[in-house]
Amino acid sequence: MASPDGASGVGGSPEETELSITLTLRMLMHGKEIGSIIGKKGETVKRIREQSSARITISEGSCPERITTITGSTDAVFRAVSMIAFKLEEDLGAGSDGAAVGRAPVTLRLVIPASQCGSLIGKAGAKIREIRESTGAQVQVAGDLLPNSTERAVTVSGVPDTIIQCVRQICAVILESPPKGATIPYHPGLSLGTILLSANQVRG
Repeated sequence: MASPDGASGVGGSPEETELSITLTLRMLMHGKEIGSIIGKKGETVKRIREQSSARITISEGSCPERITTITGSTDAVFRAVSMIAFKLEEDLGAGSDGAAVGRAPVTLRLVIPASQCGSLIGKAGAKIREIRESTGAQVQVAGDLLPNSTERAVTVSGVPDTIIQCVRQICAVILESPPKGATIPYHPGLSLGTILLSANQVRG
């Protein structure tokens, strides 16, 4: 007869196992989006952290782009992404005159190791096509690596509901195919434009 210990190891259903996986999602955001997520005195990001129970960190720096890292159980990460998507729609979707013209699409830029992008695209683009068709979101995998890194940007756009479904599917693919080799994470630095601008200011 099997020992009780042996039996308990087999007991976990796939759903339970999935919940205990820790997922880390990195997103590239611009100043305006970051401002929207942080909120006045950091109140918005604090609320998202508390309600999603995910860890959210935003890279420091004065460059126009920042990296937002969301870590937690898959459920917590999806809750956080959902709140971020709705917040961006609320703040950035309101067009001129403050009236939202229809539902403006929200765009999230995920930062994913290039070695995982192959699985995401699939053979002859089959996987990414399937994700686009089943969620209704636009998904684009950048052809080039982000500067000084082995990561690529994956842009997802649509209304928040479709984005959330899309991010879930992307994460499922990523969890199934871990990155190969060492990943050099992307750190937004000074872009050439900023350097040129500061050089001009010195001369002026």
